[in-house]
Amino acid sequence: VQLQASGGGSVQAGGSLRLSCTASGSFVQLNNMAWYRRAPGKERELVASVTGGGTTNYAVSVAGRFFIAMDSAKNMMVLQMNTLKPEDTAVYYCNADIRRRWGRDSDSYWGQGTLVTVSS
Repeated sequence: VQLQASGGGSVQAGGSLRLSCTASGSFVQLNNMAWYRRAPGKERELVASVTGGGTTNYAVSVAGRFFIAMDSAKNMMVLQMNTLKPEDTAVYYCNADIRRRWGRDSDSYWGQGTLVTVSS
């Protein structure tokens, strides 16, 4: 099982970016998915999460600007980031709880990071 993240880049403050994360490989269920980020010199933090049922959760710092959604049919998740600020600059990582076989607990998987740089 692999998670492939894409969509990072450089943008000026106030701009928008869209991150995508796609799960591939052999599994039977894609459960909760989330985006984390790690800014230079800071700890990794949860940015947003979404359950298989569509319930979303956002960090206070991004609420109202970022929007997360999961497409279970396509095994993918997107993060729409609007009104970006320099403090959003970080490496963003996707995470997913994936059940590889029925009767087995879900495991947590991480995608490779994608860099988002917001200039003032």
